[in-house]
Amino acid sequence: MPSVKKPTLLLLVRHGTTATTGTILPGRAPGLHLAPRGEEQAIAVAERLASLKPTPVAVYASPLERTRETAAPIARALGRKIVSDRGLLECDFGDWTGKNLSVLRRKREWAAVQHAPSTFTFPNGESFSAMQRRMLDTLERLAARHAGKSVVVVSHADPIKAAVTALQGVPLDLFQRTVISTCSVSAVLLGAGAPVVLSVNNTGSLSELRPS
Repeated sequence: MPSVKKPTLLLLVRHGTTATTGTILPGRAPGLHLAPRGEEQAIAVAERLASLKPTPVAVYASPLERTRETAAPIARALGRKIVSDRGLLECDFGDWTGKNLSVLRRKREWAAVQHAPSTFTFPNGESFSAMQRRMLDTLERLAARHAGKSVVVVSHADPIKAAVTALQGVPLDLFQRTVISTCSVSAVLLGAGAPVVLSVNNTGSLSELRPS
């Protein structure tokens, strides 16, 4: 009798708060670090993840400073090394990188960003569709690498939101209705049949991360 393939538990963590969270669209610009509040959040989420049994076997992070700084206390708590993966990068916002959100909200294109993101590509940047596909491909690759185990994946709000909603069968044009808070955990099972979304935007206990 063939063996049953075991799913991988992927624990998707958004990076902690920075000095520009909620005001600037930083994108992939280098040099943005966690604010003191973000450092506190990273330590807290590390403690929550370390309480899980079985213990996650790997910690992956986007190469940007704010994700690696969030991953650092997680890796220490789990006794793992941080593995950088460009597939987990923030969306490439192109010409919008570093712009103030209050200015961007006044642009005519903002309506498409919010209500028809499947149609939108950032000027000289990435489309939402390409970002979603990239993130899903990355998660599928990591799930296959760690079949039957659990891993931590530290990324950014939009990539996590796009992946989680896609795994739930939500159209990309509705993905903005989901919130992914700083240092929240969204948990998904991948690699054995249909994906299962166990938790989205969890900022509390992780003790119930089991499919019913």
